[in-house]
Amino acid sequence: MDPKLFATVFGTIFVAELGDKTQLATLLYASNASHPKLTVFAASAAALVLSSALGVLAGAAVAEYVSPKVVRWIAGLGFIAVGVWVLMSGEQASVRVS
Repeated sequence: MDPKLFATVFGTIFVAELGDKTQLATLLYASNASHPKLTVFAASAAALVLSSALGVLAGAAVAEYVSPKVVRWIAGLGFIAVGVWVLMSGEQASVRVS
């Protein structure tokens, strides 16, 4: 196992997951006093492991047909598109409220 790669992937995914809707959903389940915290943790962790496994499998399949440079460009453009969409929809929402 490559420790540098492990640290890079861990750090990137950890920061990306902070405050996202997955973490908020887990927080909501855990805030209910009747929900056992260990069950909430185990289910949340299992879901993240499964989604990560699907990501690895999809990435490996895509890598068979598409170069890493093209994947980086598509991912980058996708993030920019989502960012622009969020900014534009947020601006429209604030205009409607005014």
